[in-house]
Amino acid sequence: MDDAQVQQHLAQAPGWSLVEGAIQKRFDFADYHRTMAFVNAQAWVAHVEDHHPDLLVSYNRCTVRFNTHSVGGISINDFICAAKLDALVHSAAP
Repeated sequence: MDDAQVQQHLAQAPGWSLVEGAIQKRFDFADYHRTMAFVNAQAWVAHVEDHHPDLLVSYNRCTVRFNTHSVGGISINDFICAAKLDALVHSAAP
């Protein structure tokens, strides 16, 4: 994707931003248990999609970074997986 396409997709992806050649979002949780539940659910999405992000996991947050190594940048698959994570978190919210 070129820069304009990335920006166009970011405009439709609340909370996601472009950081050092990847799209990134921080997900905040109430505690470690909920953070790890998200990480495990995210791992399943990554497995099913065969697209694996970089994760930075802390007690009550997880930062997720997507880019596509095979294309050397950001692809539509990064945004598809980002949307699936947003839907996952949204569906789990009380």
